[in-house]
Amino acid sequence: MNLELLKKQWLSEEHAAHIHGWDFSHIAGRYEECQDLPWDYKDTVLHYLTPEAKLLDIDTGGGEFLLSLNHFPERISATEGYPPNIALCRSLLPPLGINFRAARDVRHLPFKDTYFDIVINRHGDFDVPELYRILKPGGVFITQQVGAENDRALVELLLPGTELPYPDQYLKKARENFQKAGFEILIAQEAFSKIRFYDVGALVWFARIIEWEFPGFSVESCLNRLYKAQELLEKNGVLEASAHRFLLAAAKPG
Repeated sequence: MNLELLKKQWLSEEHAAHIHGWDFSHIAGRYEECQDLPWDYKDTVLHYLTPEAKLLDIDTGGGEFLLSLNHFPERISATEGYPPNIALCRSLLPPLGINFRAARDVRHLPFKDTYFDIVINRHGDFDVPELYRILKPGGVFITQQVGAENDRALVELLLPGTELPYPDQYLKKARENFQKAGFEILIAQEAFSKIRFYDVGALVWFARIIEWEFPGFSVESCLNRLYKAQELLEKNGVLEASAHRFLLAAAKPG
């Protein structure tokens, strides 16, 4: 290994670690994630999304997934709480006819009671009582969530001993919360899928972006751990870990 050249490359990746929306194209082809999940979130949403449905996407990111659904814009609302993404959504979604609202507190959404037929949320935050309030009777909430044990082998490789950032993020706990609120559970699945990195620079970029999983990570502070990662990559051809996900769909009684 040329250690100085590797460090220079990794510092360049660290410097480049900025995204708009939820765009991972910078490391496309250099990593893969959740290619083997036993469900398809988009197909699940489309199964419940009728043409006349009023749809809300909470924590829409940059609206990438929402726009892929090709639903009627006048029947779509979206919220986002992360300031850079708020600016992006404001420039992109209202010109298409989508009702976008900045909402940093998911416990208080700026919508009327019993307004939506379907509410979706992918890898974002939500509040169960607030969902119950804004959904129509018979309305459905669908979420795919990142679980508590996501990427743990990678975190331990770079930052051993780091605590779980969201220790309650398990399907069992989420299911109990929805049932206590009066929801009927329609779908409940949990999986440990694969995440693979084919160069350490891609992992550096990823760790800087996913800062809540890799708190305090930097190339300088974790340099010896990165050299260890490079050794493992050269030995195995890949850095591999488990991505923890769960899928939940719940209906408000009609």
